[in-house]
Order: sequence, then C-alpha cells, then structure tokens
Amino acid sequence: MLLALVSYLGGVLTIVSPCILPILPFVFARADKPFRTSTLPMLVGMTLTFALVASLAAVGGGWAVRANEYGRIAALVLLAAFGVALLLPSLADRLARPLVAAGARLSEAADRQSATGSAVLPSFLLGVATGLLWAPCAGPILGLLLTGAALNGASATTSLLLLAYATGAATSLALALLVGGRAFAAMKRSLGVGEWVRRGLGLAVLCGVVAIAFGLDTGLLTRLSLASTASLEQGLVDKVRPMPAQAASPVMIGSSDMMSGPDAAAPAPAADEAQALPSEGVMPSLNGAVQWLNSPPLTAEGLRGKVVLIDFWTYSCINCLRAIPYVEAWARKYRDQGLVVIGVHAPEFAFERNVANVEKAIRDLGIDYPVAIDNDYAIWRAFNNEYWPAHYFIDAKGRIRHHHFGEGEYDGSEKVIQALLAEAGHAPAAASLVTVDARGVHAAADMANVQSPETYIGYERAENFASPGGADHDRAKRYSAAPSLDLNQWSLGGDWTIGAEAATLNAAEGTLTYRFHARDLHLVLGPGSDGKPVRFKVLVDGKPPQTDHGTDTDADGNGTIVGQRLYQLVRQAGAPSDRTFEIEFLDPGAQAFAFTFG
Repeated sequence: MLLALVSYLGGVLTIVSPCILPILPFVFARADKPFRTSTLPMLVGMTLTFALVASLAAVGGGWAVRANEYGRIAALVLLAAFGVALLLPSLADRLARPLVAAGARLSEAADRQSATGSAVLPSFLLGVATGLLWAPCAGPILGLLLTGAALNGASATTSLLLLAYATGAATSLALALLVGGRAFAAMKRSLGVGEWVRRGLGLAVLCGVVAIAFGLDTGLLTRLSLASTASLEQGLVDKVRPMPAQAASPVMIGSSDMMSGPDAAAPAPAADEAQALPSEGVMPSLNGAVQWLNSPPLTAEGLRGKVVLIDFWTYSCINCLRAIPYVEAWARKYRDQGLVVIGVHAPEFAFERNVANVEKAIRDLGIDYPVAIDNDYAIWRAFNNEYWPAHYFIDAKGRIRHHHFGEGEYDGSEKVIQALLAEAGHAPAAASLVTVDARGVHAAADMANVQSPETYIGYERAENFASPGGADHDRAKRYSAAPSLDLNQWSLGGDWTIGAEAATLNAAEGTLTYRFHARDLHLVLGPGSDGKPVRFKVLVDGKPPQTDHGTDTDADGNGTIVGQRLYQLVRQAGAPSDRTFEIEFLDPGAQAFAFTFG
C-alpha cells in the first residue's frame, strides 16, 4: 500500500518534469472543451497507454522498447498533423480527406464533435498518441517499478503500481488543465482572438513535436530546467527503502538500491547454536535455469539427503569475487562429506547473459562446482532474493536453515555448514576452518577507508556526472572533462555515446575521470562490438600509479581490455586519501559500465 502511494505521488510530480513540457501543449489545446467528453477521455487514453507501454517494457525486454520507438514515430506524425490542423485549418481540411479518421482530421473531428458531446473516441485516441510520447518520462520511482517487474516477472501488483504512477501523472495534468483551461477561456472572452489562440496552440504543438523528435524532451530541457524532480522522487524512494550498512551488492532499481530488512548483515550463529537453527521454509525449485555448467540439471528433490549451499553471484560483481574463494574452499573441503555447492549466476549487465562469457569466467576463477545460468531470474524469484552475493544454507531434508547476504562472516557460515553436515549424520566435519589466501580482486576490502560508492556509467543509474553540458542519451557527443571534481564526481572527455548500461567510446583518446577515496578502484569494462582489444593508460593525480597499480595495470598504468569483466586498476600501497583517477583509452570501442571500490 505504501509503495502504491509513493508510486502515485511520483506520478503527480511528473507535471514538473522537463520531459513533460513538450506534451503540455497537446493537453492545453483541449482546454476549452467539455471535461467529461473531451478532456477526461484524453487523460484516460494517456494513462492506459503509458501503463501498457511501461508494462511491456518491463516484462518484454528490448523488443518492447523498440516497438515503443515505432509508436513514438507514429504518435509524432499524428500530433504534428494535429498541430497543423490547429495552425492552418484550411490546409488540414485538404490533407485530411485521404487520411480518414487519422492525423489532422481526427483532431478536427474532436473539435467539431465536442459541442454535441460525441468527441469521446477522438479525444481518447489523441490521448493514446500522447501517452506513447509520455511513456519515456521516467524518474527513479518508475525505474524501481520497471526493474522490479523485470526481475520478479509479470504480476497484478506490478501492473497496479504502474497504473498508480500513470494515474498520479494524469491527476497533475488534469489539475493543470483545470487552471489553464480557465485562463484560456478568459483570454478568449476578453480578447476575442480565439482563432489566433488556436493557431498559437498549433504552433506550440508543432514546437513540442520538434522538441520530442530531436530528443530535447529528455536532453536539453532536462539540463536547463530547474524543475527536475529526480532528487525529490529519489527522496521518496529512499524513505520507502532506506540504505543499510554496506553488506552486499544489491539489485539496482532505477537510481536507488533495492534492499531488504535489517537482517542483511546479521552474523551467523556460533557452532553450538547452529543445531537449533530454525527452518526458513522449504528449498524452492531450481527449475528455470537456461543452462547448467559443470553438471547436469539438478533438482531440489534430487538433492534430498545432501547439505546444499546456494550462492547467488554474477561474475563482474566485486562483492561476489571477494566471496568466491571461500565458497570454493568449502566446496573442496566438504564435498566428500555430503555438501553440494551450487552457484546461481544471475546477470546484472547484458553481457553477463552471454553463456560463453560465464564459461570463461568460471574457468578463470577455477570454479568446478555446478553453476545454474539464471538469465530469466527464475531461481532468483523462487528464493525471493535481492542480493549479490547471497548464500542460502539448506539441510538434508530440503529446508532452508540459514542465509547470509554480502561479504564477510565466513567463519560463522562455515560453522553452519559443519553443523548441518553433523545433523545429517555424515562424517563429522573437521573442527578447523578453512584458511583463504585471497589476492588481487579477491582480497578483502578495506571498508574502514571506503568513502566512494558503486557508481554506474549508463544513464539509467548514473549519478554525479560532472562534464559541462550534461549527458546526452543514446547519441554520439563530444564531452569535455570537468576542470575540477568534488569527491565521487566523474566526467568524460572525447567522443562518447552514453547508453542505458554503459558509455561507449566512438573515437580514440577518450578519457574517464573520477575523484575517489578508497584503497582499491575497479572498473567494469568491455571492448567494442567487434571484440578488438582496447589499450588504455591509467593516471592517479596526473601521474603513473607506480606501486599503487592494480592487477590489470602495470606500474606505468598501462593495460588492455580483452573481455567484458571487472578490471582492478588501482590498489594503493599507502593510506587512502582523496585522489583523482583518470583512464585514457588509446583505441576506440571501449565500453565503461560501473566503478566499484574496496
């Protein structure tokens, strides 16, 4: 109920979102028409279309987004004709003859029929067209709903939340129309220039169409407007899902973190308490994996009699990479005593859906236990999981007896394994605990000195971007590096295209700069679509890193992108402080996804 209310309020705030501005002329163009037969059907059409397109985008993936782009083109044509009809009625009359019930004639029909109360259908169709343009105007709250729908699948709850968001936006538009409509009517009465007002609205509509066609609704207007609601929406999201201490790499929703309750960082029980671990439910089904690696498909029923550890991970997640050496050690030590470790690989980025990439990652990591490829999040949803990494401990009777989210508490987790094996009547587990010599990216983080958060480069979740002029979405642009950066700000230099998940370098000698405070700096990188290696050079405070270089750079800061994965670029030998990181890509095609720190 609370999330539904927040969704509605997020929709209400849409009225002052910059990308709505080009749509307002379409609404005000009907300000002098009867509300029940003209305005209301248009708002209903906008609301339903928005909710439908958003739902398709959430559960249908990229094909629905592409379909919506075609819908936007059709809507732009229709609304341009609507503007021409307002601006030049005589020309619209001639153009409308071969376009029965479409374009300008649709708008004229709505105008002519409003007096008789028969304009419901034309107004509804205009609302449908406008809704196709309105759907991409999404802030953090809508991002939370869409990503939640993608991860958790289609449901009545998701549809209702999307409808609540759309209804909130329609409410604010209706209020604006009420105020604007009265002003519109008073202007017509006092000035007697109804025809000029009509033409002015037609011109405004055409300007709005041009703004949307050239991407100004989500680009220039967003940067120039002081009425952006992202921070306010973000505040509402944070109220609903407050951020706990850093315990895991969470599912990202829009620009906010989807976190669970306070037990995310709860320590594992001591060995003598593990025997009394309560049941947290029956182990869910493992059906739904698109492929299994290192094993034939496993089932919950077939695992009865075994103690099972389920490890949710993804191969570019630094938190997962730091936990994997312990999971591998447990798998080796307790395999012969009845422990089965299953890695469930649930991707965060699109390139992690590529099974060949995952196969290479598990070879590089030395993982020999079964791995389920959960590209559709079927197992993720079955466990109601929300974290990378997440560990679920299951007894020989198929009951979940313990869970742990995030890094750390390795000794306590191993004691749980020992207790469950002993409970199952297997050979007593050794009382000693594994010793792991983790190096490189696997070494434990220096969390006491981490003051920089995980930072995404793609526009869907990007924050603190500081290049002058702001970011353009899905189009090539030459960016300039910011002259100075505050802590945790970043900027681009050179010819880049910023996409939803990553920024791609279009020409050689592009730069990416970040002001950070941590011992380690990692960057998820990939080569271009052609797969050619990309050379790069790293500087820290304008100098080669020398002894502060990471495992993927040398002392002079040189390195090469040879695959899509996480690269460790800085590991400071001394005490961390605020420092400026810069990476220059010497070849085109580099893709930058996200910074992580440790």
